[in-house]
Amino acid sequence: MKKYLIFSLPVLLFFSLVGNGWAQGVLKGRVIDFQNLALPGASIVLQGKGIGTITDQKGDYTISSLPEGDFEVMVTYLGYNSQTQTVKVSRGETTVLNFKLEEKEFESAEFIVFGDRLKGQAKALNQQKTNSNITNIVSSDQVGRFPDANIGDALKRIPGITMQNDQGEARNIVIRGMAPQLNSVTLNGERIPSAEGDNRNIQMDLIPSDMIQTIEVNKAVLPNMDADAIGGSVNLVTRQAPNSLRISGTAASGINLLSNQPIWTGALILGNRFANDKLGVIFSGSYNNHDFGSDNIEGVWYNSDNGVVLEEFDIREYRVQRVRRSATLALDYEISPNHTLFLSGMYNHRDDWENRFRMRVSQLDDSFDDGDFTQSSPGIYQTVGRVEFETKGGLDSDRIKSARLEDQRVYNITGGGKHLFNSLQMNWSVTYARASEERPQERYTSFRSSGQNVRLDVSNPRFPLAILSESADNLGIEFNGLSEQNEFTFDQDLNARLDFKLPYSQKGILNFGLRYRGKNKERDNNFFEYEPVNLESFGQTIGELPNRNYSDPNYLAGSQYAVGTFIDPDFLGGLDLGNGSLFEENDLPEEYAPGNYLAQENITGAYVMADHQLNEKISAIAGLRMEHTAIDYTGNIFDLDNETISSATGDQSYTNFMPGLHFKYDPSSNTVLRFAWTNTIARPNYYDLVPYAAFSQEDEELERGNPNLKAATAMNFDFMAERYYNNLGLLSFGAFYKDIDDFVYTITTQGYTDPLFGTDLQYSRPENGGTAAVFGLETSFQRQFLKNFGIYLNYTFTQSSTTGIEGRDGEDLELPGTADHMFNASLSYETERLVLRLSVNYTSDYLDELGGEGFEDRFYDQQTFLDANASFALTPKWRIFAEGNNLTNQPLRYYQGIQSRTMQAEYYNARFNFGLKFDLFE
Repeated sequence: MKKYLIFSLPVLLFFSLVGNGWAQGVLKGRVIDFQNLALPGASIVLQGKGIGTITDQKGDYTISSLPEGDFEVMVTYLGYNSQTQTVKVSRGETTVLNFKLEEKEFESAEFIVFGDRLKGQAKALNQQKTNSNITNIVSSDQVGRFPDANIGDALKRIPGITMQNDQGEARNIVIRGMAPQLNSVTLNGERIPSAEGDNRNIQMDLIPSDMIQTIEVNKAVLPNMDADAIGGSVNLVTRQAPNSLRISGTAASGINLLSNQPIWTGALILGNRFANDKLGVIFSGSYNNHDFGSDNIEGVWYNSDNGVVLEEFDIREYRVQRVRRSATLALDYEISPNHTLFLSGMYNHRDDWENRFRMRVSQLDDSFDDGDFTQSSPGIYQTVGRVEFETKGGLDSDRIKSARLEDQRVYNITGGGKHLFNSLQMNWSVTYARASEERPQERYTSFRSSGQNVRLDVSNPRFPLAILSESADNLGIEFNGLSEQNEFTFDQDLNARLDFKLPYSQKGILNFGLRYRGKNKERDNNFFEYEPVNLESFGQTIGELPNRNYSDPNYLAGSQYAVGTFIDPDFLGGLDLGNGSLFEENDLPEEYAPGNYLAQENITGAYVMADHQLNEKISAIAGLRMEHTAIDYTGNIFDLDNETISSATGDQSYTNFMPGLHFKYDPSSNTVLRFAWTNTIARPNYYDLVPYAAFSQEDEELERGNPNLKAATAMNFDFMAERYYNNLGLLSFGAFYKDIDDFVYTITTQGYTDPLFGTDLQYSRPENGGTAAVFGLETSFQRQFLKNFGIYLNYTFTQSSTTGIEGRDGEDLELPGTADHMFNASLSYETERLVLRLSVNYTSDYLDELGGEGFEDRFYDQQTFLDANASFALTPKWRIFAEGNNLTNQPLRYYQGIQSRTMQAEYYNARFNFGLKFDLFE
């Protein structure tokens, strides 16, 4: 019955309201510049009527329910001269009125060089100014102002956003202190499926920045937007067909200073309109090939009876080749002025070939508990431990290339239409999307020996070290294991939506619609261990097999980190593991069975929203969104002691009603005050919901999922004041507060008794916490000054607190992901031909993951990135450029408990690119 009510609501509203103004007139058109480029966010006002609207991404606008008569229509746009035209609207007809705006010539006191770069800034500021809700907008031209290769690196320039890095590129997004799972990422308004197996995170380094026309960060979502956005919703808008022929491209190369290998980049954009401008087509393609790597150290700290020491320590060297290919195609066809169909698709494919060489010292806690150590000076010990040297690789084939291949693909295709039935606007779309990650024939071989003499140095805990004693040689370390595994994850979505707009007066529009999101997700991994039939003939030690010393005196973490000698990955890739006369194969389900699962998730939604212009200065949006969620998960219960597997199922359904209210007040033409009260949710990570269990009564350990987890919910209050400048500038100040219930965290309980799995267990599982409160302030300033100089600044301050975390009551704990301070600064110098820019991005440290006690808490350390770029216009259509990233050699660093205690430090060094850009148009 509930579903029937949901789907009948828009129909009832339609029949009750469609008669109002059905035979009134309609005014529509497009606003472009003198290069025939669309101007989104333009303000359209009927003079003296208090009626208006704004243009969309294509520069189109529509005003319905107009009485018959003459109207004076005015268009305004920051950085452009306003324009006024008179038009006659007839009853029951659609009148088309287009505008072509000229760039504004400023007086000498405010003169700026209004080149192609600043046109992008104008588009972004106009959209941000005229949007109904609190947003930050970045256009493709603005992204080009910074040396950002992927969308994640571009996003970190926006106020209130920081990124978590992986292999030197920005990957996971944190908005206003909200962890990645509390935010959403959409492509043209549709949620992007996740290629990762255990969470909902979208890997932002998968999408090149040159494939996106506009980035919209919605910090206060409207009722007609999906509600799973506690921190915010990032919408990536792909390119729209231009209004005339346009050909743009990039060709570049560069170098990575860690690998000293070249970087190759290319991009092409082709677009035009055909069939008397009824058919629009645009294609974008991008290619990037990058050989790089990282120097990495990792440690697990232990509070022993003899002081704080390392329990385990790694030195790792990564060598990576990343090839990223992307393509988009968009078509739109105008059947008539009132009816348009569109079809668009995007394909992203990233291959990572990675070899890792890991030296690990472990079991140091046993030595310190047993007193098996000597101390030569404060923080420096001679002790014993287990030492392991592991090579990560893959099959020796043309595709896998003796490396671990991570093949990630995300694609979607959307078809839809935009229709105007006099006063009633109807938009619809159907989207199929799929994300996958495959790791075929990934291989590991390790050589390990216990009781080895180890030198431990924790005198400077920021640079800890545990390594074989100086007199030791690792060539005699003995064979321990050889394995091959296959991993496959896919996430498949089928989405549909139907949206209506119907004016109920000349100053009010009723929006209502339906939403469906259906998801299927599966993870299917396996793992096999191989034992040489004749170990003596195979080789018992590293020194008896093809090997290579990977120690580097220029290791970025320090020359003291000599990683040692490892089995050559080509030898590992060439082993014939399927030959039963050479290797004995053993299936190891404990390595994969608990992690495999099937998931189905169906979300149906409906919304109603009224958008009303109260007077010439104040507008309000009020609405209600309903989302019903039904999930069905299948996982595995694995008994490690008896190696038995059984399946388990779990299901859940719930409904959320989320009201919202937005006010916008324009005290002057360039000043905007906004207030929003919204309610949002964040569904738990996929794997947290799986009813899996992995237990061992012998080891007294139990780990399991929780299919009864509730979705986190939040009540959000936002305020923003913005002052825009005609010569393309902005000064803004905002405040926000979030009251969050049932956030999800992971907890470990000691001495737990379970009726199925035994007693006195160490029990780990995800749970709902109590409440969390997040408060923040953000400010932004950008302005052109002194004729050619520009400045871009933003700062965000965030504070949070939590309650209801088991075992940590009474502690003042922050919500994971909440960085106190985030800061961006950029200084530019621009003439008609030359552009120079220096950019700084800073994020303070923050809690990343809670441990059982404060000593075990993991923190993401502060980071400061310095980037520079320059370009010179050879002609108005051809430009050369140079850019440098990570000039500070900022590492990815985690610390345990206190900031001086390094848990992980991964260094990437700087990279540089040089190339040519062109933009040809009619």
